[in-house]
Amino acid sequence: MKLGTGKKVLVAMSGGVDSSVTAALLKEDGYEVVGCFMRLGSEDSIEEDTGASSQATQETACSTKPGANRQGCCSVNDAADARMVAALLDVPFYVMNFRKDFGRIKDYFTAEYNAGRTPNPCVRCNDWLKFGKLFDYARSIDADYIATGHYARVERSSGRSSGSSSGSGRSSGSSSSSDSDFIPSATATAPAARTRLLRGLDHHKDQSYVLFGMKRDRLARMLLPIGAFHKPQVRKMAQEMGLPIFDKPDSYEICFVPDNDYRGFLERRSPESFEKGTIVDEQGQTIGEHEGHQNFTIGQRRGLPVNRSYPLYVIGKDAATNTVTLGPREATNANGLRADQTNWLIDDIPTTARAVTIKIRSNSDPVPGSVIVHADGELEVHFEEPQHAVAPGQAAVCYDGEELIGGGWITQALV
Repeated sequence: MKLGTGKKVLVAMSGGVDSSVTAALLKEDGYEVVGCFMRLGSEDSIEEDTGASSQATQETACSTKPGANRQGCCSVNDAADARMVAALLDVPFYVMNFRKDFGRIKDYFTAEYNAGRTPNPCVRCNDWLKFGKLFDYARSIDADYIATGHYARVERSSGRSSGSSSGSGRSSGSSSSSDSDFIPSATATAPAARTRLLRGLDHHKDQSYVLFGMKRDRLARMLLPIGAFHKPQVRKMAQEMGLPIFDKPDSYEICFVPDNDYRGFLERRSPESFEKGTIVDEQGQTIGEHEGHQNFTIGQRRGLPVNRSYPLYVIGKDAATNTVTLGPREATNANGLRADQTNWLIDDIPTTARAVTIKIRSNSDPVPGSVIVHADGELEVHFEEPQHAVAPGQAAVCYDGEELIGGGWITQALV
């Protein structure tokens, strides 16, 4: 009997190659797959959908020719691609309209920049929306699991991560564990003793960082089959499966800022918040003016309105005084950080210093250091080597080897 026989999984399908292969692998493993496209923050609209199964054909596929889609992503075409893949796989497909709920993400993004911090809307979207609303919907259709195309792995107490061999010889799904508060079946198994979130095998594509806010009970409901593969393997599988999106470009931009002009987005959303202010050096001497502190991020070098014979970087921002501070690169280095709003995926929260590796942004490698959690729940990190551009508002995520153990939101860099 196949691994997924008798179990239903709701697959978040974005129209890209990763989520498409996720759906295909899970179907191969015998799961009853239901596809779901989440209409979120893009300003271009897709058709309203009340949940009819997909009847799309290959002609609706998003063009993969260079330049046909901005960075390979546009919501109308993505929805069409997801629908087309669902039709090819012969699985039900639904469009969930979360645009109203997504306003919370836009408000957060705007408020963080206006407060002088550097937000991470993708992590917040996972915490507040994708793994909130999506789990609610999964419950309503009696789904046992939720699956996404993230490059990360879920390992359960059996020691099996990201799945077992399917009939095709590919790894997909994951070993069974469940929690009676979610799985509706009367025959559901008992909760697993241990569920771990691991980095994706492809460290260049690893997306575990953006999942750090996942609650432990929901982690046990997650299937992340492509975390066991490298990206070229996933594209090859998609091609072998006959999925026309096998060479579709990856999307990197913020979904509600498809042109990557986040400053323009902020100015349109809160024009009254942009005011001229002062640029100072490390000694507090005025060296220029700016059109709004929101135009700058910690560690920024390019696009600064001050010219010197040596490189300058943004080393500080003060929203209260509307001041931006510039200095040499070494002045951006921090020896540690503090973070709040923590989330832990382990029982033994480090109330004494524990050696870990830490990621301070999604596209950086974990670096060695130590973490300790204080009585108020705030975590404190100390790096073995100073780190460049530790930005308040970003997430600090801690790992023990391959396992993501927890993290929090950076409030302060420690120099």
